[in-house]
Amino acid sequence: MQNSIPRRGGTSRRTMLAASLAAGVGVTFAAAGSPGAAALPLTGRQDLTGDWFATSPRSVRPKFRWWWPDGLVDPAEIAREIDQIADAGFGGAEIAAVHHSVKDKSVLDTAHHGWGSTPWRDGVEAALRQAARRGLTVDLTLGPSWPVAVPGVTPDDEAAAQELAHGRVLVTAGATYQGPVPEPVHEAASGVTRRSLLAVQAARLEPAHSTRKETGLDLASVRDLTPTVRDGLLTWTAPADGDWVLISTWQRGTGQQPESGPHSSPAAYVVDHLSPVGTAAVTGFWERAVLTGTVRRLLRAAGGAFFEDSVELETDSLVWTSALPEAFAQRTGRPLLPYLPALLLDRSNQVFTFEAQLTRQIRHDFWETVSDLFTTHHLTALRDWAHALGMSLRSQPYGLQTDAIAAAAVLDIPEGESLGFKNLDDYRCLAGGRDMAGHTVLSCESGAYNGSAYSTTWDRFLRTMGGAYAAGVNQTVMHGFSYASAPKVSWPGFAAFSPYNGAAGYGESWGPRQPTWRHAEDIAGYLGRVHRVLQTGTPRADVAVFRQTGYTATGIGASWFTATGVPLGWTHQFLSGPLLDLPGARVSGGRLAPKGPAYKALFVEGDFFYGSTPTLALADARKLLKLAGAGLPMVLLGAFDQALTPGVPGQDETEQLREVLARLLALPHVTAVTDKAAVGDALTALGVTPDARYATPSTLLNAHRVSGDTDFYYLCNGKHAETVKPPVAAIDHDVTLRRTRRGATVPYLLDPWTGAATRIGRYTEDGDTITVRVTLDPGQATVVALGRPGLFGDRDGGRPHAVGSDADRVLFTDRGLAVRASAPGTYTTRLSRGRTVTSTVRSVPGPVTPARWRLDVEDWYPGADPAGTDVVRRTLTLDTLLPWSQIPELADSAGIGRYRTTVVLPSDWTPAHGAYLELGQVSDTFRVTVNGTRLPPCDRLHPVVDLGGRLRRGGNVIEIEVATPLINRLRVTQPAVFGATTRQAYGLAGPVRLVPYAQVVVHP
Repeated sequence: MQNSIPRRGGTSRRTMLAASLAAGVGVTFAAAGSPGAAALPLTGRQDLTGDWFATSPRSVRPKFRWWWPDGLVDPAEIAREIDQIADAGFGGAEIAAVHHSVKDKSVLDTAHHGWGSTPWRDGVEAALRQAARRGLTVDLTLGPSWPVAVPGVTPDDEAAAQELAHGRVLVTAGATYQGPVPEPVHEAASGVTRRSLLAVQAARLEPAHSTRKETGLDLASVRDLTPTVRDGLLTWTAPADGDWVLISTWQRGTGQQPESGPHSSPAAYVVDHLSPVGTAAVTGFWERAVLTGTVRRLLRAAGGAFFEDSVELETDSLVWTSALPEAFAQRTGRPLLPYLPALLLDRSNQVFTFEAQLTRQIRHDFWETVSDLFTTHHLTALRDWAHALGMSLRSQPYGLQTDAIAAAAVLDIPEGESLGFKNLDDYRCLAGGRDMAGHTVLSCESGAYNGSAYSTTWDRFLRTMGGAYAAGVNQTVMHGFSYASAPKVSWPGFAAFSPYNGAAGYGESWGPRQPTWRHAEDIAGYLGRVHRVLQTGTPRADVAVFRQTGYTATGIGASWFTATGVPLGWTHQFLSGPLLDLPGARVSGGRLAPKGPAYKALFVEGDFFYGSTPTLALADARKLLKLAGAGLPMVLLGAFDQALTPGVPGQDETEQLREVLARLLALPHVTAVTDKAAVGDALTALGVTPDARYATPSTLLNAHRVSGDTDFYYLCNGKHAETVKPPVAAIDHDVTLRRTRRGATVPYLLDPWTGAATRIGRYTEDGDTITVRVTLDPGQATVVALGRPGLFGDRDGGRPHAVGSDADRVLFTDRGLAVRASAPGTYTTRLSRGRTVTSTVRSVPGPVTPARWRLDVEDWYPGADPAGTDVVRRTLTLDTLLPWSQIPELADSAGIGRYRTTVVLPSDWTPAHGAYLELGQVSDTFRVTVNGTRLPPCDRLHPVVDLGGRLRRGGNVIEIEVATPLINRLRVTQPAVFGATTRQAYGLAGPVRLVPYAQVVVHP
C-alpha cells in the first residue's frame, strides 16, 4: 500500500507480503509427495470446438452453500441431497454449520451432534463419497458459522480473538490522581477472566484538535506512566498547563463465539486472526479431530476448497494482538505506544485525536500493520496448509480495515458477496488482485436477501448477478441449500435463516421443497455457461485504478470511471501497492500486466478513505515512475505535485516523494488533471480507448476475455448496484468491440440459456473493431464471441454478411443468409461484398392473442411431516390471464401451473413462417411446450420465445408450465412468521401473444 518504505532499519510492508504474494502466483504449492492444489491460471488458447459452450462441465457449474444443523445429520440423507444437487445440474456444495432459525439450540444436541463431532464427520464423509460418484466438488468451512472458531479455544487463551479495551479519567490542571488504574469503559465479555495492562498514559487535552466525537490531545504531551503503577494503584499529579486525561489500555479476549451458537461442546470461540497462534489453533483442531485417514483421502481426491466467510470480528474496543507493538515498530521504525490514544475505539467510534493530518497518518500506519499481520499469519498460513492437503483456500478477505485487494492476490479463490457489497466496484477490487496474481476464479456468495425467505424469485437472483459477472465474478456459490430437517421445524422443513427473529428471514432456501426446483436445471445450465466463458482465457480491463487504501465492501468507486466511463463502455479494476511487486506487474507495448488484464493505463487519485487527500507512498511513487518510464500511460487526478505520504513521514520523505512525482509528471505520456470531468479527455489525448464502445451512454455492462485469438464479450443490461434507482430500461444500440484476431474474424452470438452458438448475420467492420447491435431487456445478458470463421462448427464462415438492412432481423440459416420480417413488404439488405439485395415478404399473419386457457394447478400444502408436501390438484378455465393472487381459487396458492391453449393458424401458413411467443408477465420460472415438444430453456428475463418452424397450419397446442415461490401458501399456514408479507402476484399474467414472421433467404 502507500507506506511501504523501511524507516530506521524497519521492515517494509512490501517485504513482509512479498513471500505471501509470490507463493500464490503462477506456481503450485505441494507438500512432499503430495499434489498441489493452488488455483492455476487459465491462459492462452482453450479448446473451443465441439460442444465447448453448450455443455459446461461440473467444475464451472454454480454451487450451493449447504446449511447443516451442525452434526445432527443422517449420512443417507446427506447422500440424497448430493444427488438432488447433482440431478438439478449444479456443480457442488459448501458445507456450513448454520441454523439461525433454530431458536432453542438445545434441541440440536450439541454435546453429541455438534460441529466437528463424530456424526458431523460421518456426514462429511458421506457427502464426499457421494460427490465423488456424481462428479461434484465439496468445500468445507473452516469452523462453524462465522467468524472462524474451533472448539477447545477458551476466551482467555492466547489463540482467542483479542481486544484492547481502554479506561479514562479526567485530571484537572495541577490536581493529583490517586487510586486504581482506570477500569475499561466496557466490561469484559462473558467468560473472559484474564487481562493484562498494556499501558497507562497521560495526555494534555487540546480543544483545538477536538471534533464532534473525538477528544483532542497534544501528542507532544503524551507520557507513559506504566512504570509507576504499583499493585494496580497509580498516583500522579497533573502539570498546571491545562487539563489532562489518564488513559489505561488493557489487552483481553473478546469472548466472541461464532454466529448463532453454540455449535459444539465445548463451545467454539473465535480465534485471533492476526497471529500464528490463532491460525495454529484452527489447523491443529482439524489435524486432531477431523482429518482422519479416510477424510484426508476423500478431500485429496475431491480437490475442493476450505472456505472462510467475511471477517466479522465483534468488539466494543480495538481489535488487537500481542505482536502489534513489535510489528508496528518493525514496519515504521517508531514505537506504537505514543500514538495509541488516537487509535482507541469505543463501539467503532474514535475516542481521541491529535492534529488531523497526523492522526490520519497514524491510523493509516496502524491499519496497514494490521493488514500485514492478517495477510501473513492468517490467509497465507491457511492457504499453505490447505495446499499441503491437496486443497485450495477460498475466502472473503474483508470485514477488517485491511487490504482486500492484496489479499485477493494471495488467495486461491477470493470471494465477494451480493448482500454486503454496495456496488460493482467492490467486486472490481477483488478482481484486480486475482488477475494481477494470474489466478482464475472470483467467487460470489450470491442471492441473499433480507426478509425474502420463500419469496425470492430466480429473476431477482439473475438481475443481481448479471452486473457482478461484468465486474469480474465467474463463480457463484448460491445462498443456499438447507439440509432437510431439524427438530421442531415447520413445513417446508429446515431453513437456515427462516424464521429469523420470529419473522421471514434471509432468502433463499433452494431445493426440492420449492416448486421452482423443477426448473432449476435451466438456471444451472445458464449460469454454468456464463461461468464457462468467464473462466476461459485471460481477462482484459481497460484501466487499472490505483487505490491508496485497499478496503472493499465499501461501495467507494473511482472518479469518472464509475459514474461516466462505465456507461460509455470503459472497464476498470483496482490495484493496491503490493500488487505492483508481483511478477506480472511489468509493462510491454504500453500495457501493464500484458499476459494478464493488459491494462492500457493507470489512473491515480486522492485517497477516498482519507478525505481524497493526494497521498502516495514513496516506494509506490518510485514504482509508478518505473512503470511510466517503461511506457505505461497514466492519468493523475489531484494536486500530486503537493502530495503527502499516507503514513507518518520519515526524515525528508515528503520532499523525496515530491521529487519523484515531479519526474513522473514530466513524462510525455503522464497527464495530471484537477477536474474529474477531464479524465476521459486526458485518456483520449494519450491514445487510450476502451475495448468496448457504446453508441450512446447506457446501462450496458461488459466483461472482456481473450482465449488465443478469440475474444469473448459478456454483455449485461444491469445496474451498478441493486439499490440504484430509477430501474434499468431496455437498451437497443450499436456496440463496437475490439478484436484480437488479425485475420478473418466473424462475430458469434452465444446464448447461455440454450448453449447455441450462432454467427451474427448483420454487423460492420472497421480496422480492429466489429460493430453489432445489442438489444437487451433489464437484467438480460448475452455473450458475443469474435473469432475465426467456423469456430463453433458452423458452415457460414465464407459467406458474406449484411452490413445493413431494413428488415427486422438478418440471420444465417442452413440455406444461407436470410431476412426476417413481421409484416409483408419489400426489404433491402446491403451485403459485406458490396451487393444490395431486395427481398419480398408476401404475407404474414397478424398477431394472435389466445382467447381461452386451461390451467391445471399442483397446489402445495404442508404434508404429514415437516419436510413433506401434499399436493391438491385443481383445474380452471380462464378467459383472462391474471396473477394467481387475483384468482379466488388460487389467491393463497403456491406450486406449479400448466397453462394450455390452442392457436389456429391460417391455411396459407408455410415452412417460411415462424412466430415469437410473447409471454408478458410470468413469475417465477417457466417452460414452454409446442405440439408436444418441449422447447430449450427460455430466457427468464426476456420471456419471448422463438417457436421457429415448430408451428403448422391449423391447430397448435401451446403449453406453458409455471412454478412459483411458496410465500403465498406460507402466509396462511404460518401467519405468525410470514403473515406480514404481501401476497405476491405469481403465475402467468400476460398478455400472451403469438407474433408471426416470415423468413426469406437473401443469399444462398
